[in-house]
Amino acid sequence: MTGAAGTGTSGTGTAGTSAAASGELRAVLSSLGVEFSSPRDEAFLVRLEGQHKLATMTWLIVGAHSLHIEAFFCRQPDENHAAFYRFLLERGGRMYGVHFALDPAGDVYLVGRLPLMSITAAEIDRVLGCVLSYSDDNFDPALMLGFASSIRREWAWRVRRGESLANLRPFARLVDQDTADDAAAGDAAAGDAAAGDAAAGDAVPDAGARPGLRT
Repeated sequence: MTGAAGTGTSGTGTAGTSAAASGELRAVLSSLGVEFSSPRDEAFLVRLEGQHKLATMTWLIVGAHSLHIEAFFCRQPDENHAAFYRFLLERGGRMYGVHFALDPAGDVYLVGRLPLMSITAAEIDRVLGCVLSYSDDNFDPALMLGFASSIRREWAWRVRRGESLANLRPFARLVDQDTADDAAAGDAAAGDAAAGDAAAGDAVPDAGARPGLRT
């Protein structure tokens, strides 16, 4: 059979093929210049930076016969479940390499499988680009469908405390327009502090004990 690097590996067995594929994947990721770690030989965790979802952590795991791809998208929605899941399913027919899926808790992931022979620089670059695009482009619309109440509570919490709304601006349509306009005007005056806040976490940061989202 043909190994991941395109060289003959007949007679080496599954273990040899997997080991070769892992080595090839490590070399490919290094050549692409992406940020990754490898907690074990066959598993690679890649950080993909976006604009809406600031980081999509993506697992690439070499198996006996295929490469498994998995990236966390967001936790299970708080509300509006039918519209939320319909939104994701409608995108499935246009996706490449990965698709939206749920774990037993209802949290949403991007998952997929590719043959080991797909471990080439061009194909891994394409798949990672797709993961980033699907995660980043769909993040804000999905949150507006499944987490509108949480976003409104987070907005009100920040307004009461005089905190920046910089990374909540994409969701301004979910709150009263007069409130949104007043808050945006005050937030703009914060200047660099607001920009720093926007870069500090995900599109909606981990709220801890506060009423925000944990996505």
